[in-house]
Amino acid sequence: MKRFRLTSATRIVLVMLCVMYFITYLDRVNVSTAAAGFGKEFNLTHTQVGLVFSAFAYPYLLFQVIGGWVSDRFGAKRTLLFCGAIWGLATVFTGFAGGLASLLVARLVLGFGEGATFPAATSAMSRWVAKEKRGFAQGITHAASRVGNAVAPALIVLVMATWGWRESFYICGALSLVWVVVWAVTFTEHPKDHPRITPEELAVLPAPKPKVTGLPWGKLFRRMTPVTIVYFCYGWTLWLFLSWIPLYFLHNHHLQLQKSAIFASVVFFAGVIGDTLGGLVTDAIFKRTGSLKRARSWMVSVCMLFCLLSLIPLMFTHNLALSIACLASGFFFAEMTIGPMWAIPMDIAPEFSGTASGMMNTGSALAAIISPVMGGFLIDYFGNWDLPFVGSMLLMGVGVVLAFRMQPESRFELGASEKAQVSTRMGT
Repeated sequence: MKRFRLTSATRIVLVMLCVMYFITYLDRVNVSTAAAGFGKEFNLTHTQVGLVFSAFAYPYLLFQVIGGWVSDRFGAKRTLLFCGAIWGLATVFTGFAGGLASLLVARLVLGFGEGATFPAATSAMSRWVAKEKRGFAQGITHAASRVGNAVAPALIVLVMATWGWRESFYICGALSLVWVVVWAVTFTEHPKDHPRITPEELAVLPAPKPKVTGLPWGKLFRRMTPVTIVYFCYGWTLWLFLSWIPLYFLHNHHLQLQKSAIFASVVFFAGVIGDTLGGLVTDAIFKRTGSLKRARSWMVSVCMLFCLLSLIPLMFTHNLALSIACLASGFFFAEMTIGPMWAIPMDIAPEFSGTASGMMNTGSALAAIISPVMGGFLIDYFGNWDLPFVGSMLLMGVGVVLAFRMQPESRFELGASEKAQVSTRMGT
């Protein structure tokens, strides 16, 4: 068998999705570091800064399922072209903000643009990634997003020191718009239509299936509910980290902005390793055992348990080195759940993978609304920067138990009456 070329179609698509994940998280978390600039300029409280952090999550939550359905119905290419233009322009406009109100508006538009991105990417992966490599594909793309988390603090500090906090948004927005142009010329909805696709690649990709144009919403929602709740438990910790870790070291340990950015990057790079390793491990378990329950549910439960245990020492020490170790370890194990979690919608409902993953990600989107604001409130009210992590530990404990209710081995199937009502056609 011929080896895949470095520029093979499947690799090009996966690289483009990795770049998209990187840019979307760079665009959504740059605000955490830039808050040191606009928070001071606009005289905002920690609670108000938390509102800015969470504002994008309201439309982000709303458009998870809608965006997933749109990508299933009309394709990932058109969906991501439209969304990319929206989130890129919203990022640029953030740099023009004149106060709290305009910051909130810009972040709301950003959430609208980014709402469909991950469900649309999952819809694309359902056609472009072999079943036994789904965990790796989800792990490596999310690892790219965590690279965005990791480089954002240092990058934004550098831009702020050179030009200012506004310029950091101009640069990030320009990167997004460049990606949109490249995506337009490198991606095709179906692998067989790509000019670089090879017979060897097509042989291992999922066979084309009839495209379902009707959807039993209630039945799919009930099937995905346990997965959504588990992802909420994970999302609470994710958004607490993304929103407050850059300022945690700045204020809780009284460090300079540059040093706090470096330590925040260390924590986020631990997530990069966790995402990548989690994808590899879940695929390896599935390949060895043939059990989706072990590869997905068991792995998620174990990783959430270790995340919980990693954060406990924060409550009993104020040592900088130990705090970094606890936070990095906690984020590492939290991110190890990403590969198996995002593979689950493709395992359960491959024909509706965009919609199913959108339903799942509403859990994280809801957490993104509540977690940053709650964290800011606790910090303002109690003056304790470690206290918000208590909520993370409690919800991770819930996730440990509920992970066994996700049942990825149980495929979502249409009933006889539903099949009769659903019109189908072969995707072209």
